[in-house]
Amino acid sequence: MASALEAKTVVLGVSGGIAAYKAVEVCRRLSDRGAVVLPVLTRGAARFVAPLTWSALAAEPARTSLFEPRGEPVPHISLARRADLVVVAPATARLIGAYSAGISSDLLVATLLATRAPVLLCPSMHTEMWEHPAVADNIALLRRRGVEVLEPAEGRLAGGDIGKGRLPEPEAIVAAAEELLAGRGRPAARLEAHRRRQARGLDGVRAVVSAGGTREPLDPVRYLGNRSSGKQGYAVAAELLARGAAVTLVSASELGAPAGAEVVEVETAAEMAQAVLQEASQADVVVMAAAVADYRPAATSPAKLKKTGEPLCLELVPTLDILKELGSRRRPGQVLVGFAAETASGEELVALGRAKLAAKGADLVVANEVGSKGLGFGSDASRAVIVTAKSALDLGVLSKQELAARLVDAISGLLTHDGKGARTT
Repeated sequence: MASALEAKTVVLGVSGGIAAYKAVEVCRRLSDRGAVVLPVLTRGAARFVAPLTWSALAAEPARTSLFEPRGEPVPHISLARRADLVVVAPATARLIGAYSAGISSDLLVATLLATRAPVLLCPSMHTEMWEHPAVADNIALLRRRGVEVLEPAEGRLAGGDIGKGRLPEPEAIVAAAEELLAGRGRPAARLEAHRRRQARGLDGVRAVVSAGGTREPLDPVRYLGNRSSGKQGYAVAAELLARGAAVTLVSASELGAPAGAEVVEVETAAEMAQAVLQEASQADVVVMAAAVADYRPAATSPAKLKKTGEPLCLELVPTLDILKELGSRRRPGQVLVGFAAETASGEELVALGRAKLAAKGADLVVANEVGSKGLGFGSDASRAVIVTAKSALDLGVLSKQELAARLVDAISGLLTHDGKGARTT
């Protein structure tokens, strides 16, 4: 199936942040999807990655100035009218401030102000800057004007810091661009309006969400684990909170929790099981987004295991199947959601999702592809299918925030009032 980017003109704006190097991969991926990419660099961006690099990858040479002798007397108007989509990655605090204030200080901002095409803004900066009230106000203003903002990711930042502010991975940016052009994505203004309409739709609902990958200790310094970051579970928790639900987040992740969530921190599968089963007993919705270990060591060494040069044999024993246990204990009206992380795709992915749905007694299973570069564990994008007993909704590639919104839409559809404030399926 052809990409929504095929033969579309995309103005790729790059501002002066260290994440400009990642935008080179965005340029390449957009071109690979068939887009006609027109790079526009700020002066700062050109100091991080030379214009020649962009010119070699894109459809046309990179533009850096309002006053370049290209035979275009008003280049920002030409670019603005040609664009089917404008993507800015990275978008620095300075760029965001100039755009929101309408200050056309360079070619990129002038193009943004002149275009009528959809705009996808991908902020990148240190956590302290992202959380500053001035930046937050500017982002909110741009969203109200209809600009799509792809939230920055958690991770390593310039200078060795770790926090929220990292540019999303190129695959997530390209996926968001495809969604906008295909009409599947909801630009920021529509997404906010959707959330306002739904904000009290889950008022009074109690939800439990698990997130992160459990760790099963071998000795005091080693453990068996997996690559799950917890990003998807946290996105689901944030979406439920935005709709008015009371959320308990049972977390084996080190991410910062969404504001308003009650957090129960766990490490092992046994601790996860105990916390989830206890919290689920009074919950209306349970979402098992955590990647729980299927096996644990039969014994844990009290001291560090020493290297001997000989093969080391470990006896592993099964852990409790939490989702299946939840299915056997579920109360009438409780909505149960599972996740199936698979290295399959297409029809095989759907089949595996259906098999898990039947085996665990869940209402919904999100079957998502892992193992591909830029998708699944630790990334900011997913390729997913929401499977029910009667349907399979293929969502394609989308951001984890958008997947969370689509999943909560599905959960909301299973919840109905019985006239007394309680909810039944």
